Parts: sequence; structure tokens; C-alpha cells
Amino acid sequence: MGFLDVILGRSKAVRPDLDQLFALPSAAITLQAATGFTPTGRGSVCFASVEGGAFARIRADVRALLGPPVEFSQDQYGYTWMLARHAAEDTAGLVNDLHAVNTALQEGGFGPQLLCSLIGFRDERGRSLALVYLYKRGTFYPFAPLSGSGEKRDNPLELQVRSLLGDDLTVEKDLSRWFPVWGAPGL
Repeated sequence: MGFLDVILGRSKAVRPDLDQLFALPSAAITLQAATGFTPTGRGSVCFASVEGGAFARIRADVRALLGPPVEFSQDQYGYTWMLARHAAEDTAGLVNDLHAVNTALQEGGFGPQLLCSLIGFRDERGRSLALVYLYKRGTFYPFAPLSGSGEKRDNPLELQVRSLLGDDLTVEKDLSRWFPVWGAPGL
């Protein structure tokens, strides 16, 4: 970053570090011990929709790599979601799959289209929680929708999770970047 960038208030973009995803199994243990939220075994990758032969090849490679349980869908905003499923206790396997998909897209030249990855959790009361990795920021944040109340979030729970996982994950400091992922596959 140069002198003019400092004066003009521009900041240097953070390079995504996909290896940060490997901190999720440890964070899941911390989260379960402190709050009772357990992994659901479901996780997803979201990216801006892309077309063409190169993307079709990567999609086929992902299906071949992860097997038939992988599902692709499109949300109401036109973003593509790839959902992976594992046994609830296999958080490490799920993270490996999410990392492989992100890496395949990045190496295939689709890194700029990657938006986020998430893994889902649930507690004994049936509440949902996701730990979301923002690809372009290299940070995580919790997303906790309130069930049965439309599109409302459990902000106190999100803040509690942020403080619990600060030693396990690089948590996004800017709360305005904690985007809602309503209806995300894997949540």
C-alpha cells in the first residue's frame, strides 16, 4: 500500500486464505462445549453464477470428487450454491470437501466469483446457526436466524458466538459485513 492509498483512505484487499477453513473443526468443538450447538454435517459454498465449458468441467470434477451427495442449486438472487453432506460428527471431512470445491473454483479461474462457505449447526432447542467464511475478506462470522419469525436474526447469539470463537477463527470485525444468508443450503 502506497502513501497516496493511506491519504485517500484506501485499504489493501485481503487475500483469501482457504486454509483458514481447517480451523472449523476446532471451532466446532469450542462451540459445542460452550453453547450446545452441534454440527449438522451440512455445508455449502456460494458463488456468483458462471456459465461455459470451463465451469461445466469444474462442476463435473466436483461431482466426481465428492460423489453423488453433492447438490447444486440457485437462490432467488441468482447465486449458485453447492451443498455437501457428511455424518454430523465428520466436520473435518465436510471442511475438506468445502476446501476442495473452493480450491477447484479458484484454480479454474473462478476465484472472483466465490462469495462464501458455511457449515451448519443446531442445538437441542432446534435453533440454527451457521459459521460463514467470507472468501473476499478472509474472515468468519456467525449467522443465527430466528426460527418462525420471518427474516430476523438472533443478534445476542451471534455476538456470543463471536466472543467464544475469537481464539479459534479470524472473526470479521465489521458487523456490517455479517450478511444474512437466508435459506442457504446447509443452514
